[in-house]
Amino acid sequence: PDFLPQEAPKCTLLSAVAVAQAAEDFGMKVGIKWPNDVLADGRKLVGILTEMSAEMERIHYVIIGTGINVNIAEEDFPEDLRDKATSLSQLKGEEIPRAAFFRAVLEHMDALYDSILREGFAEVFPMWRRYSITLGQMVRVIDARGGENAFTGRAVDIDEDGALLVDTAAGRRRVLAGDVSIRPQQD
Repeated sequence: PDFLPQEAPKCTLLSAVAVAQAAEDFGMKVGIKWPNDVLADGRKLVGILTEMSAEMERIHYVIIGTGINVNIAEEDFPEDLRDKATSLSQLKGEEIPRAAFFRAVLEHMDALYDSILREGFAEVFPMWRRYSITLGQMVRVIDARGGENAFTGRAVDIDEDGALLVDTAAGRRRVLAGDVSIRPQQD
C-alpha cells in the first residue's frame, strides 16, 4: 500500500468495518470491540490480525487475516466457548452462503481501501465509531507489557492513529496495543 508503516495498524479497523458492513448487507447487526474483534450479542464472531513487512518509510506488504465463524452450529463449538462465540448462521437462523458473504467483505474492503488511498483513514474512523461496542463503556486494559500495567476507565474515542482513548481516574490514557475487555456497569 502507498502509505507509511505507522498507518498499517489502521488496516485492522478498516477490516472490522468491512465485515460489519457485509453483515449488515446480510441483515445482521454486529459490533466492533476495539481493535480487532467483531461481536454479536456479546459473543465473538470474527477475529482480525494484521501483519506487515516494512522499512522505515515504505511498506512491502500488509496481510490482514480475518477469521469469520460462518456456518457453525452452537453444538459444534467446544462447550467452554458456546457462551463466548457465535456464527453468522446462528445470528441469521439459516445457513449463510460463504462465497457470497466473503465477496461482500472483499467489496467493502476494496471500497474502503480505495477511499484511504485517496483521502487517508479519516473516513474510516466515523464508520468504525458507528459500529463500536467499546466506546462509552467501562473497560479494563492490559497493555502489551503485561498485567502489572493494567488499568480501568471509560473508553471515549479513537484518535487519528486508531488508538483507543480511555478516561481513567488519573486522566486520559491512549492505548495503541493491548487486551481490552468491556466491564459491565456497576450501579
